[in-house]
Amino acid sequence: MLLALYLLEAGLLLILAPWTQFWDRNYFAALAPSVASWLTHPYVRGAVSGVGIVSVAGALIEIGMMLSRGAATPRA
Repeated sequence: MLLALYLLEAGLLLILAPWTQFWDRNYFAALAPSVASWLTHPYVRGAVSGVGIVSVAGALIEIGMMLSRGAATPRA
């Protein structure tokens, strides 16, 4: 259950964070302007969001497996 919650939370954060002001005003990006231009590129933002989508999909698969296991085993 904890793995599914972690994957869901991390996935949602990775999907949404690259498109917010938080991503644009990153501390590490401010230290190196070349990193800032790389981090704000739409392809990089899309790649990070893609990792988030994969994480959410993993969470949904994990939840589905837990529900199917719970339905298959009778409770005492």
